Amino acid sequence: MLYQQIKPFPNEFLWGGSTSAYQVEGAWNKDGKGLSVIDMCDHPAGTADFTVASDHYHRFREDVKLFAELGLKAYRFSIAWTRILPSGTGAVNEKGLDFYHQLIDELLLHGIEPIVTMYHFDLPYELEKTGGWNNRGTIDAFVEYGRILFEHYGHKVKYWLTINEQNTMILHPGAIGTPKGGRLPSSKELYQQNHHMFVAQGRTMRLFHDMLPQGKIGPALNMTSMYQATSRPADAIAAHNWETIRGWGFLDLSVWGRYNPLFWSYLQERGIEPVIEQGDMEDIQSGRPDLVAINYYSTATIAASIGDASDVTARAGDQQIMLGEQGVYRAAENPYTEKTKYGWVIDPVGLRLTLRKVCERYGLPILITENGIGAPDVLEADNTINDTYRIDFIEKHLEQIRLALTDGVDVIGYCPWSVIDVVSTHQGYGKRYGMIYVNRGEQDLKDLKRLKKKSFSWYQEVIKQNGRCIGNSDQAVTKE
Repeated sequence: MLYQQIKPFPNEFLWGGSTSAYQVEGAWNKDGKGLSVIDMCDHPAGTADFTVASDHYHRFREDVKLFAELGLKAYRFSIAWTRILPSGTGAVNEKGLDFYHQLIDELLLHGIEPIVTMYHFDLPYELEKTGGWNNRGTIDAFVEYGRILFEHYGHKVKYWLTINEQNTMILHPGAIGTPKGGRLPSSKELYQQNHHMFVAQGRTMRLFHDMLPQGKIGPALNMTSMYQATSRPADAIAAHNWETIRGWGFLDLSVWGRYNPLFWSYLQERGIEPVIEQGDMEDIQSGRPDLVAINYYSTATIAASIGDASDVTARAGDQQIMLGEQGVYRAAENPYTEKTKYGWVIDPVGLRLTLRKVCERYGLPILITENGIGAPDVLEADNTINDTYRIDFIEKHLEQIRLALTDGVDVIGYCPWSVIDVVSTHQGYGKRYGMIYVNRGEQDLKDLKRLKKKSFSWYQEVIKQNGRCIGNSDQAVTKE
């Protein structure tokens, strides 16, 4: 398709940035905070842990001032469940409540829209000890946690996200760390956990609409498009298999409240379908999200399964890993895309394709809550960080968002990962994502000083111009 005119970003577009509590806050055991599963993970030797992180807990006012200087219209962050409820249930920790009141108030003072993620991988460890998401009691605990958040912050916060990357937690549980003892749940356990999360999410979204009818709430999933390796029909089937199992099977439950038939057949074939109790599907369906949030980093290329163990061959890494699955699909290489240092496919056009698919399928506003490039940023002798690769990455993705807007997709905001350096789950501070540099090493905390990277001033200008500098007139006629 050729466009003679590319649509501009909407005037109300939410130019933002993202973080998560456990990766940015630090203060892991301060002011009454309880332990989470993240705190209890076996951590890779030689890399930074999450005890101090970027010390945002103690420096949030300084950080928000920088966010305002950057020009952010929105800040997507998560609340640590164990700051509010140290044991996951029971007595509320007033100091934890107060911290997020102060953070939200500081954001509002600077004209920044808070976007709250309720749960970003960090389940309270006390709940984990009683079975975690395998235990249906965790459903009730999450709903009560939501009620407390809505009651205390609902008059200040319009945008809410329930569970971050539920599909990552289920498909690649080791991607967020290895639990003490090293045992990961079985597939049967994982899909039962998945079902319980959807029941909890549905009930929580229903409660939200009852308590805060003017607010907006939705899921936040890691979404991507799958390319078939060749024009062979078998490759097309394999690509559809994995796109459904990895993505649509999760979003269909969130939005439509029903199991995708192919997804369910896959679960039944392997004997890993969850037990569904009376009322569960009604609870899931009652959620009815107002928006869909997506985290997008890369696409994958898929070939037909050969049917033996060679199908299970890894491509890329961390949360974007493509392992292949015997009898379902095998990972393939895409000669038309580049890769990051860490093996992640760089595919800006894939973002446009993913946005179009999500829009066509669900017809809901879309908020991009993560997108970014991790790199071993270098602090030069003159205190500059020349992250031109980050500028290039984000600019190309923003160009594709403009094209998606022109395609008719309702994209309401863009919150790249991350606005400030955070602890990478596997590479510590060796792999950085932020536009604001945090001066610390893996073990050496140094002075934790905040420094603006080259991408800071670039993104500042993008926001100032409301993206008019993205996709200039010489790019106005664009082929798909």
